[in-house]
Amino acid sequence: MTTVASPSRRQFLAGAGAIAVGFSLLGTGVAAADSAAAGSEGEGGEVRVDDPAGAPTQSWLVLTEDAITVFSGKVELGTGVQTSLTQIVVEELRLGVGDVRYVQGDTLLNVDQGLTAGSKSVQVGGVQLRQAAATAFAELSRRAAKALGVDPSKLRAADGRFTARGRTVGYAELLRTGTTVLPLDTTAPVRDPRDYVVVGTSQPRVDLPGKFDATFRFLHDIVPAGTLHGRVVRPPGRNARNPVIGNLDRAKAIDGVVAVVQQERFIGVVATSQWAAARAASPTTGITVIWDQGPALIQQADLPTALRDPANHYATVVEKDDGVAPVLAASDHVLTAQYFTPFQMHGTMGASTAVADVRPAPDPDTGIQATVWSGTQGVTALRGAIAGLLGLSPAAVRVIYEEASGCYGHDGVDDCAADAALLSQAVGAPVRVQWLRADEHGWEPYGGAQAHDMTAALGPKGITAWSHVIYAPTANSRPSAKNPGTLLAGALKGLLPDPLPATSVDSSGRNAPVTYGFPQRVEAHLIKSFETTGPASAAPSAPLTYRIPRTTAMRSLGGFSNSFANESFFDELAHAAGRDPLALRIASLPDPRAVAVCKALRDTWENRPTGGNGVGAGVAFQQYEVVNAYVATYVELHVDGATGQIHVDRVVVAHDCGLVINPNGLRNQIEGNVVQGISRALKEEVHYAGDAVTSLSWSSATPGAQYDVIRFNEVPQIRTILIDRPDQPPLGAGEPAIGTMPGAIGNAVFAATGIRFRTLPLTPDRVLAALNG
Repeated sequence: MTTVASPSRRQFLAGAGAIAVGFSLLGTGVAAADSAAAGSEGEGGEVRVDDPAGAPTQSWLVLTEDAITVFSGKVELGTGVQTSLTQIVVEELRLGVGDVRYVQGDTLLNVDQGLTAGSKSVQVGGVQLRQAAATAFAELSRRAAKALGVDPSKLRAADGRFTARGRTVGYAELLRTGTTVLPLDTTAPVRDPRDYVVVGTSQPRVDLPGKFDATFRFLHDIVPAGTLHGRVVRPPGRNARNPVIGNLDRAKAIDGVVAVVQQERFIGVVATSQWAAARAASPTTGITVIWDQGPALIQQADLPTALRDPANHYATVVEKDDGVAPVLAASDHVLTAQYFTPFQMHGTMGASTAVADVRPAPDPDTGIQATVWSGTQGVTALRGAIAGLLGLSPAAVRVIYEEASGCYGHDGVDDCAADAALLSQAVGAPVRVQWLRADEHGWEPYGGAQAHDMTAALGPKGITAWSHVIYAPTANSRPSAKNPGTLLAGALKGLLPDPLPATSVDSSGRNAPVTYGFPQRVEAHLIKSFETTGPASAAPSAPLTYRIPRTTAMRSLGGFSNSFANESFFDELAHAAGRDPLALRIASLPDPRAVAVCKALRDTWENRPTGGNGVGAGVAFQQYEVVNAYVATYVELHVDGATGQIHVDRVVVAHDCGLVINPNGLRNQIEGNVVQGISRALKEEVHYAGDAVTSLSWSSATPGAQYDVIRFNEVPQIRTILIDRPDQPPLGAGEPAIGTMPGAIGNAVFAATGIRFRTLPLTPDRVLAALNG
């Protein structure tokens, strides 16, 4: 593969004519030159720019005679979002899915739509692209009305043509009449959902054909001309310091070795081949590095207690308080319980890879000096962080998204991109870095461990008061556009990360509040990930010293752990009150849409197997982020009393995410949530000792406490019940269902065994110990 050329706006808008939404052609040297070129080359000679001063400098959508191109800041991570977003656009344009090209995640070309995360691609990005398409369609309609001599209200559009009074005109003909550049018009009329033709149908995934026939270009296939290969030599632990490199001459004598690079604790080698880089980085054949041992992390076995220790807190946040203290104090029936979930990793099946091409001087046409290809979820933030790392301005850095292994959160791809950028700058040539499995498992940022203290009061009619106290580290340490210290390479260079967040709301505290109708109090104690400048300080102290492994956003952030505690404790309360768990949920939910997803499980629940003898069923509910999609889940399983193995046999998910864009794609997302949720509930836990992670490979590859995940033969029968609401906005579906899984599984295990498990994962050893206890 060769590098992707850097197209200018002229390349998109020059020609016979165009309609662009979100391009600014005036005001800067390059933009003004492109504007003049587009105007002179247009067949109709028309250049109309509505409010050029207020228009953005990048595009949402460009229509030309030859192509319709969507420019999406939301990227395809393997979830089918490209197909769904394309459906939204073509619906407004009255076209088919195959009529659209898709340009995604390119800081030179795309509008910044923030992260592709948090189930917001369709919910937020889809709404923006819908409005952009409506803006373009309004301009097409204006041109068609002029061409046909009718009022725009008389037009009918389908399959790329307008019709009125027996006459027709095609989009291509209309586009030849000139170039029009428009800012996104939030008032442009959008199509009535009752008239939808494409949205709401199960369109085939547009990205899959190339993946099936091996023609799809993944990030791992990007190899610009002259590419060298890099390998980073990691410290033996998070807090190891003062590296001293030995055997430098031995490494440099290896055929193909170009350079050994050291910047503080960041050490890497660059060579003409992967093999040469690997040999040079190996302590047996290349360089050796002696480190001073750093302070140990909080011991893994002590985490449930240590997370609750005020000495490890830097802030307390009360997320919600309905004044429950008097009710709890006056109640004769108060229950308490404690829950815990461990550190978990993203466990990307293909290790992180990146390519960077950092030049000695910027390109005279674009001003770009560094181009980085990455599987990042946030190209704009990564651009800023890498710019700071390299000592460049963000305008001189171009980050291009290329699809890599799926991530479902902030895994190692951003850090790998920073590795490649530093090594490329050091040698003045393109450098490709591909992490090893030990790099991925050992150095990606993890989903954080969390502890929960639950208290509730029961009355004659159900739950009367509820208290949830959480103890959690940050759930987001993504790259900051203004701080290269938020990258692993930046930290190794001696830079400090951002201060720890001041709140837990919708991060580590996501879904800590519940949407049941009883009064509640939610309090979060925020954990110090690293040593700070004072007891109540959130600012890191130098040198950076971690107390626990680095934590960040993993699918649903804190919602997985919080919902496990909430839905398990709700089940405990239902049993203590002698109430049916599903019926009590229905009775406790004030929102009709919440009630509807729970009622959708009622027939399944009423026909569940009788609990006991190792067989059981459980339910759980959550409204994602307490304001978005509604999910209720039924789990049926059996527990092998001899081995402690839990086998999930059947899962039914009732799901309401508003308007359904692609039913098949939605089912894919729900099924993925189910599979990953089972894996995290039953198997997954990061193991570490001292200041180093020890689960550096898959459990099947290496004996010992390695990282375990679900296998294909453990995937249960999954049924989805989709509640489509065309009159409601579309809501994200990438994360809501996973939050219901650990609670439903734990509740089913209780039904099967009579034992309440309050610590994840539910491994065979843990289950056997309880069964034999």
